[in-house]
Amino acid sequence: MKIIIAADLLNANFGLVIWLGIIFLLLLIILKRYAWGPITSALEDRERTIGESMQQAEKALAEARQLQADNERARREAEQEAQRLLRDAREEADRLRGEEVQKTREAIQHMRDQAQDEIEREKDSALDALRAEVADLAIQAAEKILQTNLDAPSQRRLVENFIDDLPKN
Repeated sequence: MKIIIAADLLNANFGLVIWLGIIFLLLLIILKRYAWGPITSALEDRERTIGESMQQAEKALAEARQLQADNERARREAEQEAQRLLRDAREEADRLRGEEVQKTREAIQHMRDQAQDEIEREKDSALDALRAEVADLAIQAAEKILQTNLDAPSQRRLVENFIDDLPKN
């Protein structure tokens, strides 16, 4: 019996083929009206949403690249400004140091000149005092010589004694 059932499947039954064709066509019409329409519209909506998302992502990427370029340019400008400020500060420090060195040199020269003037005054004062002392000594020696009228060796002894009697200042 099993062979007969299998043999029956191999025989062509045209009525069955027609009914299968009609059912297949009805199924296609129903699927087109109720399934493919909503499925294709959902796919089109999804495709449109994905396209819009891609455009937004590309736009955001372009904005991010622009921001990155702006930030890079701002960073470079800030670095250049910082380098310029450092250079200006160094130049100003060098200028101030030069001014201070010049002022110090002028002050040292002024103090040197004052010291030289003071040394000259002290030297002149000492020479004046020495001259006065020598003059006093000469006067005192002359008085002693005049008080005694002595011969030359006696006068010499008298002057030497006088010089020996002087304080050793």
